[in-house]
Amino acid sequence: MNMRELDRLKVIQAIVEMGLKPGRAAERLGLTVRQVERLVIRYQESGAAGLASRRRGRSGNRRLDEELAQRALAIIRERYVDFGPTLACEKLAECHGVVLAKETVRRWMREAGLWIPRKQRPPKLHQPRNRRACLGELVQIDGSDHRWFEERAPACTLLVFIDDATSRLMALHFTATESTFSYFEAMRHYLEQHGKPVALYSDKASVFHCNSHSVTPGKGVTQFGRALYELNVDTFCANSSQAKGRVERANLTLQDRLVKELRLRAISTKEAANAYAPHFIADFNGRFGKMPRSTFDAHRPLRADDDLDLILTVRVPRRVSKVLTVQYDRVIYLLEDTVTNRSLIHRYLDVFEYPDGRIEIRVNGAALPCVPYDRLSEIDQAAVVDNKRLGHTLQMAQIIQAQRDDRRTSGSPSRTNQGEAPRLKERKAGTRKQRELTLEGAVLRNARNEGRVTSGSL
Repeated sequence: MNMRELDRLKVIQAIVEMGLKPGRAAERLGLTVRQVERLVIRYQESGAAGLASRRRGRSGNRRLDEELAQRALAIIRERYVDFGPTLACEKLAECHGVVLAKETVRRWMREAGLWIPRKQRPPKLHQPRNRRACLGELVQIDGSDHRWFEERAPACTLLVFIDDATSRLMALHFTATESTFSYFEAMRHYLEQHGKPVALYSDKASVFHCNSHSVTPGKGVTQFGRALYELNVDTFCANSSQAKGRVERANLTLQDRLVKELRLRAISTKEAANAYAPHFIADFNGRFGKMPRSTFDAHRPLRADDDLDLILTVRVPRRVSKVLTVQYDRVIYLLEDTVTNRSLIHRYLDVFEYPDGRIEIRVNGAALPCVPYDRLSEIDQAAVVDNKRLGHTLQMAQIIQAQRDDRRTSGSPSRTNQGEAPRLKERKAGTRKQRELTLEGAVLRNARNEGRVTSGSL
């Protein structure tokens, strides 16, 4: 018997043995008086067993057929053994005509051992990965946004390059934000000092990994990835923070030691911190650096054709319009009207944006002369480029804009209300005259009432 039935037994015994009123017992049990009387009769006939539920041990009226359960489980074992309960339930209804509730399928699969709930699954283990064999074989990179100068300056970002084989700091670069140009600048210093590593290991930030291929030119390759591809440097993106734990732990150490070193030396600018970084790197590597398994240095020197000025830039393809213009970053660039440039109409050119903000349009390895078109300037754009159609259009636009400005300053009516202006003046004059006549009549009436003006004088 369950607890509810035991409570009923005590109350019914009180009725039979102690004379408790059935009405008081019904209130205590939350039942009607007739139901309490029935329970008393069943207790007198069968004792305590008469108060137990008579449906215990019997199947429910809505219980599904056992053959249906065996059939569904047989189909799941045969075709959907690796499916989840929800998907398996959908496929049973679509392909086999077996309509069941997903919770029913979930219970059957759990009892049959075909599906384990997520909470009961063993946790995934991230076993440690062995270090690489030699220096420069794998370099982990990451950016740490922190108050490196404490209260002396705003927070900034430190780009950290650490070798996987030796745990040595290869480069430290203070910058404002973690952007593509910041990594280009840090990578340039690294390449000029150490050479080209075999591979770089990073997280899935937007600088290294493209989540949406449609918004990034080059079939889902970022600008940083494209530059490293041209330098023949492999790139890998970690799926978790534990995978690149070496650089993550280095960031914690730097946020403790480097912050205090900068405080002792009263350094509060990024420029001064970058100048001090080589001294800190030498001390850090002497204390925490490890010996690699191999003494071979995997860094490769830069080749003669590795032009870092062209490689470490943002490169975007843009289409030349029929009027010899190229648009990039909401700015229109005008090309010279030459026979060679006319052959580039409707073709795609590469627009290079350099770290210093300089924009350059290149085709077949050569830069094309271009002039940015300022829509707000008042200069004659026809004198900039010798294009009759474009010059005429710009001239007409300037004339129309000048007419609109003159109309606004002079207050003259526009074309839509030129006919309404005379009528408005007449209406205002009539209203003013009527107001004067009304005022004069009111004065005369007041004077007549006071006896100061006679009808003859009027």
